[in-house]
Amino acid sequence: MTTGTTTTADEAPLFGPESQFRAFFDDPRWALAIIRATVLEAAHPQIGAALADNSTFVAHPWRRLRNTFLSMRHMFDADPAVREREAARLNRLHARMSGSDARGRTYDAMDRATRAWVVAALFESAVTMCRLIGQPLDQDTMERMYAEYRAFLAALDGDAGELPDDLNDFWRYFDRVVEDELENTEAARIILNRLFDHLPAPALLAGAPTLWAAGRAVVGPLLGAITVASLPEPYRRKAGLPEMPGAPTLMQGAYLAAGLTRFLPEGWIDAETIIETLSLSPDSDDPRARTVAALRARMKRASALLRLLTPLSDETGPDPVPAASRITGEGRRSAEEFFRQVLDQTGDGHLDWPDLAAMAREMATRLDLDEPEETRLYDAFAAWWRELQATLDTDGDGRVSVDEYAAAVPSLAGPALIRVAEVLFDATDKDGSGTIDADEHRALFRTAFHRDLTTTDGTYGRSAFVGDFLSFMAGRRTNTPYDPLLADA
Repeated sequence: MTTGTTTTADEAPLFGPESQFRAFFDDPRWALAIIRATVLEAAHPQIGAALADNSTFVAHPWRRLRNTFLSMRHMFDADPAVREREAARLNRLHARMSGSDARGRTYDAMDRATRAWVVAALFESAVTMCRLIGQPLDQDTMERMYAEYRAFLAALDGDAGELPDDLNDFWRYFDRVVEDELENTEAARIILNRLFDHLPAPALLAGAPTLWAAGRAVVGPLLGAITVASLPEPYRRKAGLPEMPGAPTLMQGAYLAAGLTRFLPEGWIDAETIIETLSLSPDSDDPRARTVAALRARMKRASALLRLLTPLSDETGPDPVPAASRITGEGRRSAEEFFRQVLDQTGDGHLDWPDLAAMAREMATRLDLDEPEETRLYDAFAAWWRELQATLDTDGDGRVSVDEYAAAVPSLAGPALIRVAEVLFDATDKDGSGTIDADEHRALFRTAFHRDLTTTDGTYGRSAFVGDFLSFMAGRRTNTPYDPLLADA
């Protein structure tokens, strides 16, 4: 596997802080390029089917963004050991994803040609981004960056043979895939038509639903129009994508406006810090979460004062609360809300194995598990799925509907779920002490260690951990650390 410190002829490193990839990392325009690349990836029938069946990008887009971002950073790390470890993790993850699409065509997330297209879409979108902002890359820079992306593919597959050696050949390869292989897949349609318009607030901003919804109503359609306008014309024609009048001008204006951030003082735009901050739970003990929470509280007070001074209507009640935030009883969700927010991780309206696999994947990612702990966690969730399927799937269609779940809620907390909790406790208890300390707790939940314990040593015992996990999964209790882990977007 070619994962060492690869260099080009002039000894410029292909990985690490001096790479061309890292030059884009904190550029806000890179976000627009990533969205474009994601659509091109989802338009590939194999990738689109895998996303539709296994991905959490519909129900939990911010969580998916964070995990993807951190994975890319690890894959371009200067340390070969970091790259090798992340490549092994990604390969284990993708090896668990295979199946058939709605037309009966098989897909396999380990298919080498398909994985090459993911890398190709990222590279081409980066080049297109620079062209759209009026700063096209020169030939030498493109050659160097192409070498970086081929090295990235080699780190995953052992070699980069599925991508052409020569950059000129790459453009012919890219055009051929766009013309002959891309389709108007369900996953691509969801990203373009639903995701932007229904994007939930990130965890830290979930307390301002009205403000978020208002901003999303304006920005969502614009992002969609910008993305469509930036896609290759042959794909737009094939997919029948409408182009809004003036969209090309709007697209170029968006890229140019984002590019103005390069004049900000160094360090003001740090993508990793921004994403980490947005994903923090509001009750985290991280200083960034406290700062944003304080600002939000002041905004709410100012808004309330403004409403008192300038009553514009007869509406005197509080801001409307979205259905996803309503609870029944004392700190409890309804069965339907719990099903949608927690169990249906993929957002397809049903509970099946990919939903539980997504839970295991998120927990393993947060805990940074290696083998064999990762497999033990997946196996525990697989056993729970078999138990749920045998107990709740009354019509025998191989999945559990919200009605089937609501009719047999007590059956959720069987022996297999207890085993899941025990395996998760063991994985979280990194030092094997038999208790979870504050650092281990924070690694899993990314929240403060707020617990009223009878002991004074600041630890979390096995029985308390298992009890809380079962209470959340079976009792649908809110306001526990598991909400940021499994319910937040």
